[in-house]
Amino acid sequence: MRTPLPLLGLVLLTAVSCTHEALTRPAPPPGDSTERGRELAHRLIIADGHIDVPYRLQEKLGPGGEPTEDISQRTAGGDFDYPRAVEGGLDVPFMSIYIPAELQKTAGASKALADSLIDMVEKLARASPDKFALARSVDEARRNTGEGKISFAMGIENGSALEDSVANVAHFQKRGVRYITLTHSADNLLGDSSYAEGEHRWNGLSPLGRQVVAEMNRVGIMVDVSHLSDATIRQVLETSQQPVIASHSSCRHFTPGFERNLSDELIRAIAAKGGVVMISFGSGFLLQASQDHEKKLRAEALAFIQQRGLTRESPEVKTFIENWLREHPFPRARVEDVADHIEHVVKLVGIEHVGLGSDFDGVGPTLPVGLEDVSRYPNLFRVLLERGHGEAELEKLASGNVFRVWRQVEAAARP
Repeated sequence: MRTPLPLLGLVLLTAVSCTHEALTRPAPPPGDSTERGRELAHRLIIADGHIDVPYRLQEKLGPGGEPTEDISQRTAGGDFDYPRAVEGGLDVPFMSIYIPAELQKTAGASKALADSLIDMVEKLARASPDKFALARSVDEARRNTGEGKISFAMGIENGSALEDSVANVAHFQKRGVRYITLTHSADNLLGDSSYAEGEHRWNGLSPLGRQVVAEMNRVGIMVDVSHLSDATIRQVLETSQQPVIASHSSCRHFTPGFERNLSDELIRAIAAKGGVVMISFGSGFLLQASQDHEKKLRAEALAFIQQRGLTRESPEVKTFIENWLREHPFPRARVEDVADHIEHVVKLVGIEHVGLGSDFDGVGPTLPVGLEDVSRYPNLFRVLLERGHGEAELEKLASGNVFRVWRQVEAAARP
């Protein structure tokens, strides 16, 4: 998820300490939780529902149209590369085929970008066949892991890539896409977005959106409800014959009023359908303090722009934001806050309905202290072990739950 707040592409400075209620659990078994967390992260299959590598690379293409970063080697920037993924135990990152909402205004542009980003993912796998492989099914993902390769599964972020054609659902299924997030930061032809401002276009899922959900069920693509408005999610759940995922969402319980996160009611409804909520790591998803900070900065920056007759791209705005942040350090979450969101889902609906959807390479420098990149999953496992979660629970969280939904959607596909 690229943040729809262009003023907040920022260098964020410090961390905040915050405590939330946690489940009451037995004491962890004896042993070094740091070492056990590392061992489990490397032994279990970790699938992350949302990593924005393709668009990160797309933004830094060389003169010949090739990525200027080589993610098969350790990179200076970004949150993902092969060495760090190996260090963190990441096995199956869902590569986000991210389509900016502004492309919806130009016919054909969204699909063209989606196809080009899929081409890029395929080229990345072909260029390093000893390190990467595509995963079009759970069986392929497991086989790749057994061969020591990192699997690139793919999900489209923003159903605008379908343009106005239900037939494009089957096109992208053949190209290896295994989930589609129906909207992004604005309402589109399929339905309403949680980020849209003002009156919604459809008050939920559009007629085309209902056809698309049915077609996704038919061809075996998971429906992703992250980014959708509450009404759209409810109508997706009414329409879909299969379980759905939220590939990168967290719990509104901790951020009241933030519709991009899921309410307890919606978490229960997704679970009742057999689905999975995959927790995002962005601090703004995790902490009310981070939400409040972003709102205050946005309001003051917009006031500054209006008072001086500037545009958002004006250099004075960048200077204003940098100075503001020096005076008001950003309150970053901690790895413990991610664990709190995981445990909130567990408390509501059980361990069978929660997963990981970091949004690495999509939320910039707002990642929690202790979860700064893909090398850091062992820290999350350590915290959960210390809170008394056992290996069987962590296996479901790491990949078992999303694999269950993926298999069910695969199995229900029909010609």
